[in-house]
Amino acid sequence: MTTDLRIAFLPLTDAAVLAVAREKGFAEEEGLHLDLVRTTSWATLRDRLVFGQVQAAHMLAPLAVAVTLGLSQQAAPLSAPYKLNVNGNMLVMANEFAQALDPDISARLDDPLGTAHDFAAAIGLWKRKPVIGVVHRYSSHSMMLRYWLASAGVDPDRDVVLRVLPPSLTVEAMRAGEVDGFIAGEPWGSAAVDAGLAEAVAIGERIWRRGVEKVLAFRTPWLDENPDSVDRLLRALVRAAAWCDEPDHHEALAHLLSQPHYVDQPAEVILRALSGGIVARVDMAPLSMPDFMLFSREATPFPWRSQALWIYSQLVRWKMVEHSQENAAKAASVFRPDIFRRALADSDVAMPGASMKVEGAVASPLAVGSKRGELTLGPDSFFDGRVFDPERIEDFLASF
Repeated sequence: MTTDLRIAFLPLTDAAVLAVAREKGFAEEEGLHLDLVRTTSWATLRDRLVFGQVQAAHMLAPLAVAVTLGLSQQAAPLSAPYKLNVNGNMLVMANEFAQALDPDISARLDDPLGTAHDFAAAIGLWKRKPVIGVVHRYSSHSMMLRYWLASAGVDPDRDVVLRVLPPSLTVEAMRAGEVDGFIAGEPWGSAAVDAGLAEAVAIGERIWRRGVEKVLAFRTPWLDENPDSVDRLLRALVRAAAWCDEPDHHEALAHLLSQPHYVDQPAEVILRALSGGIVARVDMAPLSMPDFMLFSREATPFPWRSQALWIYSQLVRWKMVEHSQENAAKAASVFRPDIFRRALADSDVAMPGASMKVEGAVASPLAVGSKRGELTLGPDSFFDGRVFDPERIEDFLASF
């Protein structure tokens, strides 16, 4: 008997694992039929999940934490037992603004700290406060943008204007002059570059290497009441993610995602994030960024609770929530490594033995303890050299 699951998603390259699970038969082999519900904005997707129109959602990791903390419309306990990807976003700014930055774009992207200071200087030369599009107040991109700007003394709530708009409307907003740039998941930054509207200024993967991006989120009561369906879905997604990370599959995956019911953008533009060949300025040769977006390798799907707490630390830092032990525990509870382990218990998937780690402490590939098989974690450093110890949140916040 087949189980039907409705899952909301936004037209982004990082919805790939869900599309592949459906289209390549991985879900079907687990006795699941996935009804993938294309949604325009994160606010609508959030409401579809919270009010039970869908059973699960492709969701911004900070949004899942914010909803659980009661910060985003209707409060609801959400659980994320699976990470759909790490990294995959890009900050692009109008060509005129970018002229004040290092003209060597490769050097610009390789030195986020120096570029942040250049960006701070460029603000003073601009005709007004720069208006930067963000896809949601509680998005990974917004958290990274704030962190990056603040490193150069820029107050993201005073020195720039952050304007929320859906990812698929970012390019049109630039064309209409409503924003001077934006930070969003692919392929929208690449689409703006291709249109000759913008240049790449910063890459999420260089701000926080292997930074948390999208998760698969459920309403916690539904997840608790349907363990079999959840486990089958996670097993299908793990296989789909491995398929997505295979270089030989990238062109086919780009064509799949280019279809109107998924991302509806040219396959050659979508391919850039998948292959790590990023075009940073129109007519420029691609820059090689092999870790631009990951789906499977290095335990990408594993929901580290320390990453949920890093998100929480940023919510506290920007005065979006008051720090308390209760709030910290609630934020950590959103990421569910226990469910991930349960679902994959009988598989050969290597997974970490711990549920938290010091974020930003891995400078080079590191072999770690695993329940089975060999597991190597990739570098996860922050651009400013800081580390985040989830056991010392107060010290981390005091360091800024």
